[in-house]
Amino acid sequence: MTANALDDLDLVALMCSRVCHDVISPVGAITNGLEVLDDEPDEEMRGFAFDLIKKSARQASAKLQFARLAFGAAGSAGAQIDLGDAREVTIAFIGNEKVTLSWAGPAETRPKNEVKLLLNMVLVGMTTIPRGGQMAVAIDGPVLKVACTGTAAIIPAGTVELLEGATEPQSIDARSVQVYYTGRVAASARIALTLDKADDTVTITGTPPGAV
Repeated sequence: MTANALDDLDLVALMCSRVCHDVISPVGAITNGLEVLDDEPDEEMRGFAFDLIKKSARQASAKLQFARLAFGAAGSAGAQIDLGDAREVTIAFIGNEKVTLSWAGPAETRPKNEVKLLLNMVLVGMTTIPRGGQMAVAIDGPVLKVACTGTAAIIPAGTVELLEGATEPQSIDARSVQVYYTGRVAASARIALTLDKADDTVTITGTPPGAV
C-alpha cells in the first residue's frame, strides 16, 4: 500500500456507496412497479408493471451477484473461485449494458484475488467504451486480459493514476473508487496492470511476475 493510500475505512465506505448506487435504480423501479399494482385497475398497465418488476429484479440480482464476487469476501482467505461462476455472473451483469461479451478461458478455479481482479478489470473496461461496444475477456495461463472495442473508446483521465495508487486520497469519490480498488486488488495479487489503446480498442492486461 502506498504512503498516500486511501484509509481502509474510507475505502470501505466509498465501495459501499458504489454498490448502493448500482442497485438503487433497479430497486427503485421495483418499488414504482409495486405502487402501480396497488393503485392501477387497468390490466394493460398492471401487465406493464409486472414486466418492469421482473426486469428490474433480474437487473438487481445480476448486479448484486457480480458485486459479491468482485468486491466481497467470497470465502475465507486463500479461497479459490470457479472461473465458470465468474463467467456466468459477468454474462448476467453485462446483459444489462450496451456491451457484447466474449469470454475465452479454462474451466478451473483460481485464487480469489485473481478472479476479483478480473471482474474489476471488466468494470474498468466498461468505462473505456462509454457508448457501448464489444468486450473480449481472455485468460491465457497466468495472464488476464480485457479488450474493449467501441466508438470513441478512451482511457478516462486519471485512470492510470488511480490504478497505480498515485491519486491523492481526498480526490477519490464513489465514482472513481472502483478503479482505485482495482489497483489495490492487483497489488495484493502481485499482478501488474497495463492499459493500451490502439484505434478503437483499449486493452487492460494483468501480468504476474515472470509471465511472458
